[in-house]
Amino acid sequence: KNMDSKIKLVGVQRSIEMGSEIRSIHEFDDESLFSPEMSAQKPHPGHIAELALSGGLQIRDYNSVRTSVLESIHTVIFSNKLNFLMPFGPLAILIHYTTGHNGWVFFLCLLGITPLAERLGYATEQLAFYTGPTVGGLLNATFGNATELIIAIYALKRGMIRVVQQSLLGSILSNMLLVLGCAFFCGGIVFHNKEQVFNKGTAIVNSGLLLMAVMGLLFPAVLHSTHTEVHFGKSELALSRFSSCIMLIAYGAFLFFQLKGQEHCSYAPLDEDDNPTEEKSEDDEVPEISKWESIVWLAVLTAWISILSEYFVNAIEGASVALDMPVAFISVVLLPIVGNAAEHASAVMFAMKDKLDISLGVAIGSSTQISMFGVPFCVVVGWMMGQPMDLNFQLFETATLFVTVLVVAFLLQEGTSNYFKGLMLIFCYLIVGGSFFVHEDPSQG
Repeated sequence: KNMDSKIKLVGVQRSIEMGSEIRSIHEFDDESLFSPEMSAQKPHPGHIAELALSGGLQIRDYNSVRTSVLESIHTVIFSNKLNFLMPFGPLAILIHYTTGHNGWVFFLCLLGITPLAERLGYATEQLAFYTGPTVGGLLNATFGNATELIIAIYALKRGMIRVVQQSLLGSILSNMLLVLGCAFFCGGIVFHNKEQVFNKGTAIVNSGLLLMAVMGLLFPAVLHSTHTEVHFGKSELALSRFSSCIMLIAYGAFLFFQLKGQEHCSYAPLDEDDNPTEEKSEDDEVPEISKWESIVWLAVLTAWISILSEYFVNAIEGASVALDMPVAFISVVLLPIVGNAAEHASAVMFAMKDKLDISLGVAIGSSTQISMFGVPFCVVVGWMMGQPMDLNFQLFETATLFVTVLVVAFLLQEGTSNYFKGLMLIFCYLIVGGSFFVHEDPSQG
């Protein structure tokens, strides 16, 4: 019995010890489950809901980005009726590699680049909403001339110096006569019962810069024609490069003067007594695409214009033979009409809204930028490429530019416009176009 009672006592003690061990294990588990470290690692129902919500937000962000991209494509590509010409660009490249017919390649590239130039102007106008009117006007003039500069640089690479000179000259003439003339004419027809006014100070400053550009082009041409240079051929090239650097510095000073020095000498319209900033707020209040979308579209459109411009330039000489048309007429008249599509549309549109200051900023501003920046820039780029690009545009071209600048300066000196002034400028452009159609370039080749 004593042995049995001892065995029972030992069993009871062991069971008590085992129970305490089991209880301590459970306590340890409970403590570990509810300790701060483990509670941080344990997925609570709230955490699960947060994870699901973040996943939903990622899906929603992806959907919103996709929707905004589709809306941007629809706004830029499908909202303009002129964009039905865009497929002609790829078609021109296809014909280039299949048939090699330069006439068709030139014509289709001409059609394909036209809506791209217009959309480039549209994207620039959208970006101008975020930069202010003065910087916006400069951006509009810069990217409005991007097409001509891209074509000029491709032509310069191929050594087609006369095509570069004549296309830049044609761009200046087209902006000053055709674009400004159409703006004055359409604005005068819409507001036929009153005389439209614009900032005379801005027009005078731009006219002075244009006359300075004429001076830069005139002296090398006169030196060459009169054979009065020290070293024949070399002196005019050296003078052209020197004058180009001066013109670039002058244009930089003009930009500083516009942006920092004088607020009244800007591309922004002045607030007149009858229709001040109310119209501006109504028309220019809401941009259609965001700032970064505008920048992306500018890059995409510029790249596509660059691709088409290469095929376009390569087909010019062949197209001249196929179409029985002088290269001078193609360079001075046809190329700028394509490149100035953006300026043409926006200048006319603003003139019909009685905002002639913006129309002048686009038309005369583009002419000033091409003459004071585009032309000397191409001379410097040709200098870097080893191409003898100079400011000797020959006497006929230089005389045409000189007379055009004088005519426009006289028409702008009053600070008013009407449909008759616009009609005069359009008729002047028709005379210029006819002159280049019968003009044979002596140095072409």
